[in-house]
Amino acid sequence: MRIAFTSTGKDWDSIIDSRFGRTEYIVVFDDETKQLEVIDNSAVKNEAHGAGTATSQKMYEIKPNVLITGNGPGETAANALKHLDMKIYVDAHNLTLKQAYDKYLKGELKEI
Repeated sequence: MRIAFTSTGKDWDSIIDSRFGRTEYIVVFDDETKQLEVIDNSAVKNEAHGAGTATSQKMYEIKPNVLITGNGPGETAANALKHLDMKIYVDAHNLTLKQAYDKYLKGELKEI
């Protein structure tokens, strides 16, 4: 299983980015290989419009099974993501990636 996190940094100690569309990094954890993959998403942060759509496109390329984020995607991005076979969990505010992952495993995050 591949789990994607919106992140402010590049490792397990990084804080979840509450923004989906303008997240600086997407960090993907592969639970089979136990490896982290870091995708730089910083190019979208200066876009006036369409950041959520651009980040959704990256999700199509990454193909995670799960997305863990803070606030969740906006309406346009959420509609685009519906076509992926991916579960989305929100309310991981102020948590490190590791803390959010642990809460996910315990079923303590909200699925949308």
